[in-house]
Amino acid sequence: MFFFCATVQTSAQNRKSINNFNIKHKKSFVHPGILHSRESLDHIFEVVTKKTMPEYGSYELLKNHPCASAQYKMNGPFRVISRDGQYAYTKSKMEADFSAAYLNALMWIATKDESHAKKTLEILGAYADSLKLIPATNDAPLLVGLEGMKIVNAMEILRYTYKGMTPEEMSKINKMITTIFLPVCETFYKTKAYTNGNWGPIVTKTYISAAIYLDNKAMYNKAIDFYYNANDNGTIQNYISGTTGQVQESGRDQGHSQLGIGALATVCEIAYNQGDDLYSAFDNRLLKGFEYVARYNLGDDNVPFTTWKDVTGRYSDWTVISDKSRGHFIPVYEMVYNHYVRIKGLSMPYTEQVIKKIRPEGYDRDQPAFGTLLFYGTGKSN
Repeated sequence: MFFFCATVQTSAQNRKSINNFNIKHKKSFVHPGILHSRESLDHIFEVVTKKTMPEYGSYELLKNHPCASAQYKMNGPFRVISRDGQYAYTKSKMEADFSAAYLNALMWIATKDESHAKKTLEILGAYADSLKLIPATNDAPLLVGLEGMKIVNAMEILRYTYKGMTPEEMSKINKMITTIFLPVCETFYKTKAYTNGNWGPIVTKTYISAAIYLDNKAMYNKAIDFYYNANDNGTIQNYISGTTGQVQESGRDQGHSQLGIGALATVCEIAYNQGDDLYSAFDNRLLKGFEYVARYNLGDDNVPFTTWKDVTGRYSDWTVISDKSRGHFIPVYEMVYNHYVRIKGLSMPYTEQVIKKIRPEGYDRDQPAFGTLLFYGTGKSN
């Protein structure tokens, strides 16, 4: 039996890279500039106005999704929300509500129809008035990572594009973010690593989003440091092999493998909008991970695989690559393809094949999704 162990930089090397980052980042944050830059928001409106393809096909999927409707009826709000445990009955209901808040914010940008902005504020304001607790269940970090990002990005969009939000509305929603969601992130970061690698970047995509939204440079630096250096399965070094592109969860199933690389890509995209290129870290290691996952899920049985020795020691028994969910592609590919190929001119032949199969990208509950609309042809070289 062979074991793979991700190559790790020395502590001095790691710290040098982060110190250089800190020196570079003595500047103000760019707003709006979390997942969506000002340029990308303008691009969405232009696409819809001109019906530009292929992006417009993705917009039609967005427009027709029930959660993107200005007539969406809330399931909540709830006083307690959870993915598991006593309050697990709220899971699918609150996930749909927070998706509706985010998707209506996108529809506001796409159409300038004020009813969508009002719907976002209706949902988030209702939860801010009601929500008191995210209990410390096993899945609490996943909840705040997956749902918190929707909330923060919706608020960032409205804060800089919609004049109808009152200071009182913003204040109470901000309080929900800072007092209910972010403490769960902090607890995850302080806890000894115990999860598969998709958890770390899922938590971090909310944390880095909130850092920018709140203009908190210390939080931002902490998120970047986690991406590079954390003793966790969810760092760029510990999740993806620099040699083959195999990911830590390749032996688990293909759905979680795509969930993990999608979350890493989202963190990279957010940082890139602030002028920081995490995409290029460790010789474009994220590109290698996407190409590995795409290649296997396209049907290639000759991808290299070695039993992975993970950070926690709990997930080191997968001796073959998993065919669970093989060939079921989730919409995470347009974002990275746009960056590596369209912006940087690199090659991603397997990812390109996936995109040709699934374009236009549509909805996914746990990803930004609608990538053909949101990321195709956007961005520029930093």
